[in-house]
Amino acid sequence: MSRKQRIHDLLFTQFKPEVLLVENESNRHHVPEGSETHFKIVVVSENFKHLNRIARHRQVNTLIAPEFTVGLHALSLHLYTPAEWQHQAGLGAPSSPACRNGKNTKLDGQS
Repeated sequence: MSRKQRIHDLLFTQFKPEVLLVENESNRHHVPEGSETHFKIVVVSENFKHLNRIARHRQVNTLIAPEFTVGLHALSLHLYTPAEWQHQAGLGAPSSPACRNGKNTKLDGQS
């Protein structure tokens, strides 16, 4: 099973989301082709109703922590209640920041 599917299944089981998006963004980073190291995750769930942003992130990070020990490098988390998601009305989740190709330009001999 792919990392993307494992993450999807964990989130779906834990949060019973109305919206769940697990997007592999590894191709936007300096990693080998076919990698599953960088993900954007959108979860819209009533389970977040009484949690602040940090508590939501902690829950997701705790759930997915085992993936970090086997190659997961980065998560871009966008966690909403249904009301917050509706308030965004079609804006969707923000775009992930642009990658700097994972290169240290000074080490690469560039200025």
